[in-house]
Amino acid sequence: MDPRAGRSPSRQASGPELSPNATESACLLIADISGYTGYLAGVELDHAQDILADLMGTIVSALRPAFRLAKLEGDAAFTYAVTDKLDGSLLLDTIEGCYFGFRRRRRDVRQATSCECNACVRTPDLDLKFVAHHGTILRQRVAGHEELLGPDVILVHRLLKNAVVESTGVEAYALLSQQCVDAMDVDVSALGMHATTETYEHIGAVRLWVHDLERRWQEEESRTRVFVDDRQAAYRLDTPTPAPPQVVWEFVTTPGRRMAWQLGVTGVEVIATGNRRGVGATNHCMHGENATIEEVLDWRPYDYFTHRTTVPTPMGPVRFLATTEFEPTSDGTVLHQRFAAPRTAKERAIMEQLAAWLDNAVRTSTARLAEQLGDELERRRSETTQEPEVPRVRPDGPLAGLRSSRAHSRRGAGPGAPAPPP
Repeated sequence: MDPRAGRSPSRQASGPELSPNATESACLLIADISGYTGYLAGVELDHAQDILADLMGTIVSALRPAFRLAKLEGDAAFTYAVTDKLDGSLLLDTIEGCYFGFRRRRRDVRQATSCECNACVRTPDLDLKFVAHHGTILRQRVAGHEELLGPDVILVHRLLKNAVVESTGVEAYALLSQQCVDAMDVDVSALGMHATTETYEHIGAVRLWVHDLERRWQEEESRTRVFVDDRQAAYRLDTPTPAPPQVVWEFVTTPGRRMAWQLGVTGVEVIATGNRRGVGATNHCMHGENATIEEVLDWRPYDYFTHRTTVPTPMGPVRFLATTEFEPTSDGTVLHQRFAAPRTAKERAIMEQLAAWLDNAVRTSTARLAEQLGDELERRRSETTQEPEVPRVRPDGPLAGLRSSRAHSRRGAGPGAPAPPP
């Protein structure tokens, strides 16, 4: 499978019936809460366990469905995705989105409780790091549970023991093996990652890349938001879909996926630093010989993104802002598409003449998208195996009633801004 052609890093290639000797290529990802051992010293254990359960639930939820939970290992979640190649943008979006969710949840936990015990007061001492590797695994049933075996499973766990903090001063990071980078389609050095090497007994030297998540968090918090809301929308369409936001995001943002459902699209070329989709990237959405240009102004996986869109017409180009928002529901996602009016009178007049064509194109494309999402969801469900249970917060504990942090991530952090002129 090749996500560069529009596939997901989350595809599980086999269902509950596993061949006892079948090996598979997979991305192995461990999310590890750092500082937990020191945090436990001198704190109230019952409250500490509630906080760990809450944060671990946040982590696992953020990694699903791109990654499946293989095992909970104390203060770490060991996850995997069966795939030959990796869509680097989706992988980094997943890791960063998980870290951002952790930071917001950690903040919410501290603000939501009036408890002054050491466990609650010291919640900000906890942080999160990731290690990722791409290699070969063997899945086997052991006492009714699925176990991952193989040298690459050992290696990804060894990566947790490293000198990243000592050598770089970076405490929140994603450490990617060279094998993981080789399976991706992005230039990690152009994205600001730097190379390092760790040596392990019986394994030898392992080349690695460090991604600074604290820096990315600061960028996320300080970046101005660009969002077309209901008041600014000259056109809007709201479409219920059966899939979770992560899957809908993949179908809407991955070039190969777009070609399968978007009306008239014959190709999508992404021009971006390091070949990573996000703010500053430009999409050339080809319709035969013509190209619609999309400049990415805001990018918040898996909440929303905003483009400055330029559509060529026989009467001249039309430029407008477009926000696509992913609203999670109990049974899927509502996809909100909102287009702001063009800035000039001439462009507004052209857009009015194109209104019927535009509405038909958006509705036809979105209907195709919803149908394909339904098919994809059925396929994934047929391939699902049972995952370990994630611990729950006690109903009478200090965090009882604390709502999901996802609502706070939707345009709620960082400086707000009205949509700028197109």
